[in-house]
Amino acid sequence: MNEWLDPLLLSRWQFGLTTVYHFLFVPLTIGLALTVAIFQTAWVRTDKIKYLQLTHFFGKIFLINFAMGVVTGIVQEFQFGMNWSDYSRFVGDVFGAPLAFEGIVAFFLEATFIGLWIFGWDKLPKKIHLATIWLTAIGSIASAYFILAANAFMQNPIAYTINEEKGRAELTSIWELLTNPIALAAFPHTIFACFMVSAGLIISVAAWHLYRNQHLDTMRPALKFGLWMMVIAGVLTTLAGDQLGLAMVEAQPMKMAAAEALYVTAAGAEASFSIFTLGTPDGVNELFSVRIPYLLSFLSTHTFDGTVEGIDNLQAQYVGAFGPGDYTPTIWITYWSFRWMIGLGPAHILVAVAGLFFTRKNARPTRPWMWKVAIWSFPMSLLAMSVGWVFTEMGRQPWLVFGLLRTQDGVSPGVSGVEILISLIAFTLIYGILAVVEFKLILKAVQKGPDDAPVPDAETGELQHAATVY
Repeated sequence: MNEWLDPLLLSRWQFGLTTVYHFLFVPLTIGLALTVAIFQTAWVRTDKIKYLQLTHFFGKIFLINFAMGVVTGIVQEFQFGMNWSDYSRFVGDVFGAPLAFEGIVAFFLEATFIGLWIFGWDKLPKKIHLATIWLTAIGSIASAYFILAANAFMQNPIAYTINEEKGRAELTSIWELLTNPIALAAFPHTIFACFMVSAGLIISVAAWHLYRNQHLDTMRPALKFGLWMMVIAGVLTTLAGDQLGLAMVEAQPMKMAAAEALYVTAAGAEASFSIFTLGTPDGVNELFSVRIPYLLSFLSTHTFDGTVEGIDNLQAQYVGAFGPGDYTPTIWITYWSFRWMIGLGPAHILVAVAGLFFTRKNARPTRPWMWKVAIWSFPMSLLAMSVGWVFTEMGRQPWLVFGLLRTQDGVSPGVSGVEILISLIAFTLIYGILAVVEFKLILKAVQKGPDDAPVPDAETGELQHAATVY
């Protein structure tokens, strides 16, 4: 029983659950902000009512998701002080800087202009109102960058010095911190992946309505937009992911070794990438494997004969550098989360390309299974984004800050296992209730579909945008 009341174990579970839950809303918020801005721009430029309807429709979903993201994000940040006070005390001067930028600059920009967008439909000139949603989208993207910069410090600590007297890390250069190579590589990969999630939602919603012959005037262009967005964002995500992989190998070679479950250093043909493997967790015995020769070398070094360091070799290096301990992440989690991430990405691109082919020249797929595959685009894109985040964070273990602070050394010393367990149960119940509320609100909005086209005012001829739209 005492093992289950371990503060470290419970703190990790609590932070992991709240982070993954919060992260369900982040990519959709970022992706939908840009999507809504594009639809509204199309309406302003063309005056076609279908684009205004799509703006209102996806704007509702965006706002529901945005509100839930704010609530869950605030709780997540409080945990740094509640469960991880030793971490906050040691690196707060560095880690807190980009988070301060995120709150003061990016979130303020986002929150201010989203309010103007909601209530400014009948009060602001059309182009000024359009600018508010674009500034909201810019704010959400900037917010993501600052958070990724903070996380990049945990992956690749730079721009700090250790104050021996105070026993903490202190920031030496905010510019160096914000231009961390990991942040620069992770940002485009993450943002393009967010656009894939948004595209997945558009495809799923449009396919659901078109399968039922509903809202054809709006859902046909929405489906086309979503399919093209998925293809473009998917290709860009893949290319950006390749660059992130190179940066990851440079900063955290153990993560790449764990992603392949590579125990022995290899090069060339021996550094193969396994599509699927069955074997013992320690890598000693391999029962079955489907492998592509040279691919791991290419992914790690962009050469076909490059050397990829193995887990055993890196473990010995880390023991020599950091002292006794197990520096290997949980292999089965990193191995399979990496494959789900890179497998689902190309699958989404292929589905989108097939969708463009089957709907060319306004054709309509006649087989029900095609629509059902399309409807699964959103949950599967969200799954791909989530397992990618799990890989990023779990592959860093056992470090909170790689090479600088172990996870076990960052937990709050004054918080008991019972207290954490109580808060864990409470958060789980509250988040479960919020999940039901979120799902029902979005499902209701999706099933209702776009509102009828706005009716021009009898006197002014201006389109009416009722405040109750949102």
